[in-house]
Amino acid sequence: MLFRASADTVAVMAMDGSLFLHLNEQFFHVLGHRPGPSEARSWERSIPALAAALNEAGLGNVEVILEYALPLNSRRVDAVLAGIHPVTGEPSYVVVELKQWSQATPDEDDPSLCRLDNGPGRRYARPVLNPIEQVRRYCQYIAGFNGAVAGHPERVSGVAYLHNATEFGVAGLRDIECDDQGQLFTAGRRGEFLDYLRAKLSPTIPGARAADELLSGKPVPSRQLMSVAAQEVRERELFVLLDEQQVAYRMVLNAVRRAKQADRKEVVVVTGGPGTGKSVIALSLLGELYQQGVPTLHATGSQSFTTTMRKVAGARKREVQDLFKYFNSFMTAEKNSLDVLICDEAHRIRETSANRYTPAAHRTGRAQIDELIDVAHVPVFLLDEHQVVRPGELGTVADIRAATAVRNIGCTEIRLDSQFRCGGSEAYVRWVVRLLGLEEGGPVTWEPDDRMHLRVADTPEEMEGFLEGRRAEGYGARISAGYCWPWSKEPKPGDPLAADVVIGEWARPWNLRGDRGAAGAPPSALWATDPAGFTQIGCVYTAQGFEYDWSGVIIGPDLVWRGDRWVTDRTASKDPVFKKSTSDADVDRLIRNTYKVLLTRGMVGTVVYSTDAETREKLRELVGERDAVAAV
Repeated sequence: MLFRASADTVAVMAMDGSLFLHLNEQFFHVLGHRPGPSEARSWERSIPALAAALNEAGLGNVEVILEYALPLNSRRVDAVLAGIHPVTGEPSYVVVELKQWSQATPDEDDPSLCRLDNGPGRRYARPVLNPIEQVRRYCQYIAGFNGAVAGHPERVSGVAYLHNATEFGVAGLRDIECDDQGQLFTAGRRGEFLDYLRAKLSPTIPGARAADELLSGKPVPSRQLMSVAAQEVRERELFVLLDEQQVAYRMVLNAVRRAKQADRKEVVVVTGGPGTGKSVIALSLLGELYQQGVPTLHATGSQSFTTTMRKVAGARKREVQDLFKYFNSFMTAEKNSLDVLICDEAHRIRETSANRYTPAAHRTGRAQIDELIDVAHVPVFLLDEHQVVRPGELGTVADIRAATAVRNIGCTEIRLDSQFRCGGSEAYVRWVVRLLGLEEGGPVTWEPDDRMHLRVADTPEEMEGFLEGRRAEGYGARISAGYCWPWSKEPKPGDPLAADVVIGEWARPWNLRGDRGAAGAPPSALWATDPAGFTQIGCVYTAQGFEYDWSGVIIGPDLVWRGDRWVTDRTASKDPVFKKSTSDADVDRLIRNTYKVLLTRGMVGTVVYSTDAETREKLRELVGERDAVAAV
């Protein structure tokens, strides 16, 4: 939060101007930069309107929390009113979303969205979230993650207060009003707003103690939310754990039981190559632990992977999606506030959680791996060391063991060997690892098996045509490439995607960078799973963690075969994560790991093409087919 005080105090400070000076200073202290003009303007215009309503309603003793930070989340709520319910005598919280809008209409296709219309020439092209839906989601999140109201969602209600709007201007937004966590009031219904506040908050009992409880509540998932998640994850569970997968699953559950009985920490590390079932184990553990009522969160370091996990496990229950976090969500979390933290794709762990957007107050200098270990009684890390593809990624068994040794914590390692990706072909995965020099012995000739198809293309047109043929047969397919071409900015509305990946006369766009679709292409996080992703070229950051039937891989000029060895050319890489300070040895390792990731995405087969003639000839020699693409 940026500020809290009684409604009386807020009104006085808003009138003399000191409130806004205080908010500006606190904003800079907490977030490390000054608020934008629109945010500052919102404070100056909306907060006085709220304070005036509270005082006119006789609620000057109610505690007002401004810019309340959602637990384990970067979002902030405009205001939370804390007090005592006039009937039940229990703590009562009203979440308030303040809008300066004068006119808005529901989106024609989706009433949970709306479009603003604030006068001639100010029609907004893109829809925004209906404020009723916005505040309802804030209420659900607080009830699900703040321990002060866990199990008591009825204590949290929500309103959107559009203090500049008339009923005529926004009445259509009310079509989605359905419960007490999402109500809308305007200047035209100000009297009803005051009645609503009086029905939720006592005018005689101060709200300071209720505010204390909310602000001191531990950020853990509520048992009610875990119960919903258990049903959701387990009902959608379409997989069966086999052999060492089941062993790993049971060992984690046993570690959770031991840690609880002995009141001590224990770390579990599950390692395995691509397709060994690490994420399947993670989801199975989530379902079981939620069913047992064990406070657990899932975290990754990948936006694409987290977005897909939320889509897979929480498509029908949006509140379940909030149980999937990022590795940098725990900078300020209390130690051992969770029973279990499942760190999937743990090879993406960074040196620190801080980035350029991190508030100054949160820049503690702590290692991210320390934050992940400290936050839970049983941290579980699932990783593949050969998928470290960025400088500063520290997700290795050695790193985790070193961090646990400092704390004198037990660390159990479980190795997965059975292959479920790449057609279940362990031979193919070994061939890729040997090809790239990630294991000793050098490249070997591919011996075709009945599980995985491997082909070499002479041109990108040949590769694309072959994959189009597989798609016509009902298979899924994607083309990915090494990061050897520059990346254009997102197109303006109506413009086509820039064709950045250019090889001769063949040119295709990279996958989108952002979280919005454009020009018929899916957002970056859905490139690997949306069928429309085939027309763009994916990079390692959108392909990592996913699989598709047929995989086309373009090896760029950053990795070429010369004589009897691979040669990496760092100057051919356009990846901005490689800095001058990144050593040649690290660049070499990370480029090889990148192609290992790309070459192990296919479930049925892989088609590989190199932009370098000598490299293509070496691949032909190893694959052993002169007309490989045409052979299938």
